[in-house]
Amino acid sequence: MPTCPHLAPKLRSARPHPAGRLVLAALGGLVLAWAAEPAAAQGKLEAQYEATLSGIPVGKGAWTIDIGDDVFAAAASGGTTGLLKSFAGGSGTGASQGRVVNGALVATGYQASTTTSKKTEEIRITLDKGNVKEFAIVPEPPVDADRIVVTEAHRRGVWDPMTASLLRVPGTGDPVTPEACHNSAPVFDGRMRYELRLDFKRMESVKAEKGYKGPVVVCSLYFVPVAGYIPDRPVIKYLAAQRNIEIAFAPVAGTRVLVPFWLKVPTPLGPAMLEATSFITAAQPPKVAKTQ
Repeated sequence: MPTCPHLAPKLRSARPHPAGRLVLAALGGLVLAWAAEPAAAQGKLEAQYEATLSGIPVGKGAWTIDIGDDVFAAAASGGTTGLLKSFAGGSGTGASQGRVVNGALVATGYQASTTTSKKTEEIRITLDKGNVKEFAIVPEPPVDADRIVVTEAHRRGVWDPMTASLLRVPGTGDPVTPEACHNSAPVFDGRMRYELRLDFKRMESVKAEKGYKGPVVVCSLYFVPVAGYIPDRPVIKYLAAQRNIEIAFAPVAGTRVLVPFWLKVPTPLGPAMLEATSFITAAQPPKVAKTQ
């Protein structure tokens, strides 16, 4: 399942029709990245998502997040289903892990793998305090003279896609508020460097088939490519020009972290949507210090 950005790995094929590439990028491009603020307490999320295009199911995925006292981990998996699978089949996994330092989530590693009928690609990123120390794409992609080069400066002060999907809301009150949408941040996914910006849209209530029932904050989402992309690519032009992408955030119990509950992206083939069908979250008790 987000990259442009990844909530989970991209649902994509090696060479689909241009319209197919647009849809796959829209459904897979959920990489959200925001400034990491201290995370409050500990919590866990187990969620299942379904992707649809004009109401027709085209993909499914799962996402787990575990925020502990001193470490955190997140993992996602997804794949195409139904009609889309017949001509643009694909699946993927993604994961990130790191430390909780003074309450802040500090990623140390990110891995993603996507598989189609023609190839498998793996991406690995090692980070240190927001700076990319090492990264690799296997197999190494061919050099394209039209691609804007990602410089060393572009890889400093960034977030990996998975950790970036954890949106922290400062304060002590209810985190599901309009203030959650006052955010923007840089992302590096191993290939591209881009900015993701949010603006408050409205408040809503949601009810998953299993698990969460309650308020979500709906934000407008804007994608701003910076480097690592080919300017003439239709998908990049389309997403960068979009002003109608919406994303709804729901809370991880026991924390001040919000994660995407649904994402809506308009496409030439109809509205693309990724929505949680199961969203089970629970607060975790903090570890008790051992005494002699």
